[in-house]
Amino acid sequence: MTWEVRFSGFGGQGIVRCALITGKALSMYDNKFATMTQSFGPEARGGACSSQLVISESRVLYPYVTLPGVLIALSQDAHDTYEPKLHDGGVLIYEADLVKPKEDTGRVQMYPAPVTRMAEEIGNRIFANLVTLGCFSAITRIVSPEAMKKALPGLVPDRFLAVNEKAFDRGYEFGLELLEGKPLVSGDVP
Repeated sequence: MTWEVRFSGFGGQGIVRCALITGKALSMYDNKFATMTQSFGPEARGGACSSQLVISESRVLYPYVTLPGVLIALSQDAHDTYEPKLHDGGVLIYEADLVKPKEDTGRVQMYPAPVTRMAEEIGNRIFANLVTLGCFSAITRIVSPEAMKKALPGLVPDRFLAVNEKAFDRGYEFGLELLEGKPLVSGDVP
């Protein structure tokens, strides 16, 4: 089975780090293969940013995302740019306070998550990327929560490891709550 995932938003939201953590979790702790690519807009902070993962249970033969089954959109621009390229039946996890999606046509499964607000409640909006990863793990079940937490050392500052784990757990709990109200149709992500 192969999954294609795109994390998107603007620079400064930890978009690339999301893919790095997920890729490390998959390849080192969940016995899967993953390749990552990334792109940035012309600006460093505040410009368009995306990172993509191709995930497989066997070696990845083509490292580029062609038709993602999962889109994480943390900005309106990211949503507007990448949502039309999301696989029919795919999963859209979006920042509920920053993104206003198009009308729900049933083409994709939509999961709104106020990740920035949850991160601020934990102590700082900078932890929104870990809240996002928690939601992603709970909703898609592509990567285990245990693997994600094991992948954090070396990719987040040691002094913030505990709060990053707390942010991940908060997102994971929220993702499970979202699933209770709206489970994945097929049980697997395209």
